[in-house]
Amino acid sequence: MIIAGETSGDLHGAALLKELLNINREIKFFGIGGDKMITEGLNALFHIKQMAFLGFVEVVRHIPFMRNVQKKLIEKIKEENIELVILIDYPGFNLSLAKKIKKVAEANRHEKIKIVYYISPQVWAWGKNRVEKIKKFVNKMLVVFPFEVDFYKKAGLEVEYTGHPLIDRINNHKFLSREELNEKFGLNSQKEILLLMPGSRKQEIKKIFPAVITAADKLSKDFNLQIIVACPENIDESIFSSLNSSVKYFIVKGNTYDLLKHARFGVIKSGTSTLEAALLQMPFVVVYKTSLISYIIGRLLANVETIAMANIIAGEKIVEELIQQNLTPEKVYNVCKEILTNNAQYILLKNKLAGIKGMLGDTGASKRAAESITALLNES
Repeated sequence: MIIAGETSGDLHGAALLKELLNINREIKFFGIGGDKMITEGLNALFHIKQMAFLGFVEVVRHIPFMRNVQKKLIEKIKEENIELVILIDYPGFNLSLAKKIKKVAEANRHEKIKIVYYISPQVWAWGKNRVEKIKKFVNKMLVVFPFEVDFYKKAGLEVEYTGHPLIDRINNHKFLSREELNEKFGLNSQKEILLLMPGSRKQEIKKIFPAVITAADKLSKDFNLQIIVACPENIDESIFSSLNSSVKYFIVKGNTYDLLKHARFGVIKSGTSTLEAALLQMPFVVVYKTSLISYIIGRLLANVETIAMANIIAGEKIVEELIQQNLTPEKVYNVCKEILTNNAQYILLKNKLAGIKGMLGDTGASKRAAESITALLNES
């Protein structure tokens, strides 16, 4: 069984499935994933579209649904005699599920059910009490950031560093030239790109997009830029026009890496996209906004002062972060303007982002993870 609850998890899960099947074509996969994991052979009991909840309030509201999903997964584990469960990030749901799986194993003396956690939840940032839960229920951690190894070793967990799968994904991508990108989406060759990535969930887009597009409109006029909004595959693009119909912009689905490679600057919602932008050395600012209750709870639980992975990995504030009450059109405009009008600052930011890639290991992360999982599966 393999469980991914978000778009980024679907990407990493698909790469992992492919490598696992390269090792053993006989493995069957059940669980939760998106279109990419399904394409690679997942028998999906639920789709990630059904799991896209943002913030504590939304999660609480959907507890009955989540419990039903977990019940169906447990039934499938029993029905198919599942031997190994792979959890990909998505900690609230996955750690709760891990606890229930262990109860099933103990009740049926079915100790052979093993649990691997791939793409660690950010317990070092969001509440270290979760480490104890992981220690009780997870057999092995497969982590993608080097600093996570010592963290889990100190907690007494079996841990292995695989490197980050985004390295492979970016290295293997066949990039379009700027001319090909222009032709494919009807872009203006005389204007550089201001790229907006306001999220992959409806709730976050509704909170983030209005301020960002207002700032982008002014930036586009002052710096002769064209605005491109990167629209995730799971989002109906009409949501953007419903939030702002007066500003001129292009909506592009797919080709995210090509946009990141060729854009002059970006405004990106906190998440995997910020790491992708860093690896492709596109200067950007990070934005994020959630409900007030969710934000307050998050601040109480957080153990870090920064939320952008580029900043956390680098150990310094490379990119600016505009969070919650600081996410206003004026502040987005001013922060972006400061970088776009200062070429030395722009180049320094680009150079610092270039250093991130060297911190995330070599190619072959998904293959190493698959080999580790296969070895665990083959243990008697």
